[in-house]
Amino acid sequence: MRMVDAQSEERIAFGTARARWVLAATALGSGMAFLDGTVVNVALPSMGQDLNADIAGLQWIINGYMLMLASLILLSGSLGDRLGRRRTFVAGVIWFAIASLVCAVAPNLEVMIAGRVLQGIGGALLTPGSLAILQTSFRHSDRGKAVGAWSGLTSVAAAIGPFVGGWLVDSGSWRWIFLLNLPLAAVTVLVTLRHVPESRDETSTGKLDVAGAALATIGLAGLTFGLIHAGERGFGDAVVLTALAIGVIGLAAFVEIERRSSHPMLPPGIFANLRFTGANLVTVVVYGALGTATFLLVVYLQTALGYEALTAGAALLPMTILMLTLSGYAGSLSERIGARIPMTIGPLFMAGGFLLMMMVKPGAGYFTAVLPSVVVLGIGLVCTVAPLTATVLSSVEDHHAGVASGVNNAIARSAQLMAVAAIPLAAGITGDSYRDPDAFSDGFQMAMWISAALAAAGAVIAWFTLAERKPVEQEPVEREPQLHHRHCSLEAPPLANTPSTTPR
Repeated sequence: MRMVDAQSEERIAFGTARARWVLAATALGSGMAFLDGTVVNVALPSMGQDLNADIAGLQWIINGYMLMLASLILLSGSLGDRLGRRRTFVAGVIWFAIASLVCAVAPNLEVMIAGRVLQGIGGALLTPGSLAILQTSFRHSDRGKAVGAWSGLTSVAAAIGPFVGGWLVDSGSWRWIFLLNLPLAAVTVLVTLRHVPESRDETSTGKLDVAGAALATIGLAGLTFGLIHAGERGFGDAVVLTALAIGVIGLAAFVEIERRSSHPMLPPGIFANLRFTGANLVTVVVYGALGTATFLLVVYLQTALGYEALTAGAALLPMTILMLTLSGYAGSLSERIGARIPMTIGPLFMAGGFLLMMMVKPGAGYFTAVLPSVVVLGIGLVCTVAPLTATVLSSVEDHHAGVASGVNNAIARSAQLMAVAAIPLAAGITGDSYRDPDAFSDGFQMAMWISAALAAAGAVIAWFTLAERKPVEQEPVEREPQLHHRHCSLEAPPLANTPSTTPR
């Protein structure tokens, strides 16, 4: 098989046959992960019934994947720089496919959770790799076009996910949503090996921050386990207390390791900037609320309102359409007026959307209850997401832009992980209560109150931390400009399409 190297051959021009193959490979790989993320939510009630899972089991099906993604996504970016971005991407795709097969044949909940954890590792390997391949393969003048095409293709995957997942669940079995990944992965690997050039950072020095990644995983896993199982065991249970203690100690040790490390994956110094810290605090509360609401709503529509899986999955489509069509305009507006006002108004609209979801009760109609809440929530996301990403990147020096973007994505995923574990517990959604329409309805109303309060807190944080300041004059850096990319995703904030001069 022909082997190509991006560092020895001329960079790819957009619009050529090679460019189309590279775009196809990266979009297929990322699209597979995005598609899986949306279809699993739709299938949760059916999976819960077949695997005899209570609400804690459903939380672990979501959080098993998110745990590894949040913990390893920063480390995997560095791994690709050193070992080869194509090699890491292919390894991630193959790993993701094998893990999908484990999920598809899972005879019980424990095997399913193990498969989801393995999927998270594969997702962490392939997600940063797809964008890094575009960044290093295309000519600098064509990278914006390449990223735009990639964004459109992967957004289509996210948009059709609920339809595909709902149709597979209704017409066959939830197991098909995982089997679907196998042919997609096979095509992705073949196209990648045949047409995608290899690249790596030959100047990368220092050790990989394996200790930091391990401590982050232990800390997040301990807190997740403790919060999820406190619902059935209580906070006085020795196992719950031990898990929470391990989580706190693990994260405290992670902070100390990162503070002392010469090559930390999460450099503490970047949080000295108030705007950067404020934007990430907004990320925590807004994406924590969003992750919980989308997790609960799709399950609630099926178990309490009697929706088919396909209909429940399509219920959030208006929000996706708003994000795809209006995010660019919101980004342009924030460039003119600054991020403070949009990022204050946006979370308030999100809070309003969550409050409107309290109208979604057994017997309520889609157009009178569900649609208004989804539209208002979508408007809030449009106002929030693009300005948030731009603020994260503009708050640090250019050579920290790549780190800042990765940190913000990891924080968003960690926030969703913790919120999905904690908010159902706080709302009283425990055990098998999600199968009882009346009990689930009460818990759902409380969860939406909590989500609304978190979103409103995001507006307050934005107002007090994102006051506009005169940009700092930066010394020119004689390095090849690179792009940090944008994509619409409900799992984490998009990476911005902002040029920077990241050291290579």
